[in-house]
Amino acid sequence: MSAIATSLLETLAPQIVDISIRAGKAILEVYGQAEIETTLKDNDSPLTQADLAANTIITDALKHLDPAFPILSEESKEIPYEERQSWETFWLVDPLDGTKEFIKRNGEFTVNIALVSQGKPILGVVHAPVLDTTYWGASGLSAFKQVAGAATTPIQVTHAPVSSGTTLNVVASRSHAGKETQDFLDKLTAAGMAIEVVSKGSSLKLCLVAEGTAQLYPRFGPTMEWDTAAAQAVVEHAGGTVSNIDGSPLSYNKPNLLNPYFVVSDASGLNWKAYAN
Repeated sequence: MSAIATSLLETLAPQIVDISIRAGKAILEVYGQAEIETTLKDNDSPLTQADLAANTIITDALKHLDPAFPILSEESKEIPYEERQSWETFWLVDPLDGTKEFIKRNGEFTVNIALVSQGKPILGVVHAPVLDTTYWGASGLSAFKQVAGAATTPIQVTHAPVSSGTTLNVVASRSHAGKETQDFLDKLTAAGMAIEVVSKGSSLKLCLVAEGTAQLYPRFGPTMEWDTAAAQAVVEHAGGTVSNIDGSPLSYNKPNLLNPYFVVSDASGLNWKAYAN
């Protein structure tokens, strides 16, 4: 059980939504420029002024909101585990998830802000600036979606049972799908299921499962903790699961911040582990 009270999460959630939207506006200022200047990080992944601007807005706002909670961001990942290992509760931030999608200008990138406690994301906000869409979920508060300033609506994963002959909507990465994903889909097809593949960038893939648009998202490729924490909170509090291939939940603040392969699933009861190995 998290040591963070539901009442605190209820207070924090709208504030984190507001911070994510402010960061999104800064991203859109760069997105609208004729040319987007890009540099490479140490791992050869792209970095833009939008990443840096959003990171500054988010980290400054979080420090002001509650300085007691430390912040781990993609742009501050050099914080050593020797320092992090004592963190009971902290913010985990990806100021611009889907930088490749940002550079391609397809709109499928997000701002991700999560509150992690005892290794679990207990509050998560995912904001897609171009789509003007925000997802959020929190322990004890369920999961929600808001589009273009309209009323916030609850979301939940699908619950319909799955069997041979069922059509499965499966999310695949627009930039990172590979052979292992295809093998997984082939096994589902061989079991008699019709597969409809939905392509999407960034953490929006997890949110499609959370809102019931898709039923599965297998990820057989590298991701980092900040890529998944916020959206995992949305999925789990919409009734779904985000699990390692062995079925155990993803955990956070590990010595190595690289995630294992995982599968995001609805509540249909499909035994996806039978097809994942």
